[in-house]
Amino acid sequence: MNLRDLVYKLYARRVEYRLDHTQVPKHIGVILDGNRRWARASGGTTEQGHQAGADKIQEMLGWCSETDVQVVTLWMLSTDNLTRPDSELLPLVGIIEDTVRDLAADGRWRVHHVGQLDQLPHSTQQVLKEAEQKAGENDGILVNVAVGYGGRQEITDAVRSLLLERAARGVSLDDCAEHLTVEDISEHLYTRGQPDPDLIIRTSGEQRLSGFMLWQSAHSEYYFCEVFWPGFRKVDFLRALRDYAARHRRYGG
Repeated sequence: MNLRDLVYKLYARRVEYRLDHTQVPKHIGVILDGNRRWARASGGTTEQGHQAGADKIQEMLGWCSETDVQVVTLWMLSTDNLTRPDSELLPLVGIIEDTVRDLAADGRWRVHHVGQLDQLPHSTQQVLKEAEQKAGENDGILVNVAVGYGGRQEITDAVRSLLLERAARGVSLDDCAEHLTVEDISEHLYTRGQPDPDLIIRTSGEQRLSGFMLWQSAHSEYYFCEVFWPGFRKVDFLRALRDYAARHRRYGG
């Protein structure tokens, strides 16, 4: 271990020691951004950047398991990403499939897919379904894998699901509109039954949501980190938790 690694380790331990574990977020959303830029900066290929980003996921979940985090939502592939050229998209999808298989096989996590399943390749659909079946009842952190996910599409799908359910029960459109509540739509989201994210982390220095969990993030706290996702370190994670713990959440009050 060189001097730089030693200093980093000591600093991370100091941040962790000072962390208020009573203020740890229960649900963390993570926008895994910067794989391609990390690859360019390190002289690697785009595929190597995506693989490095995938390798970081298990490490980050390990840090979460050392705290009281209960739910983690990982945005791995957006609906917009599906328009990328096949030369990039197909290797990325393959990496995602391998990552989801590994998460399900690990035994420490529950796995749940959030996103439009029917917009994904058949092989990816099968991997996601099998992962949920295999790891859906595990103990430990619930890991939402957001693959083929878009926030606007989620709200659209929720409203469609709600209308179809009410129509099947013989409820008229006028009655549905008159009695519609926020809770009604929440019950039809991909994350129904889960707590909304307390903290959303985005790496790579970008300071926007890009459509991530638009409905659920109404009262979320945000933490924007300059480092690219493959370079995300435990100390960056701990700083995000420390920053969150120092905030006073008023929920509009």
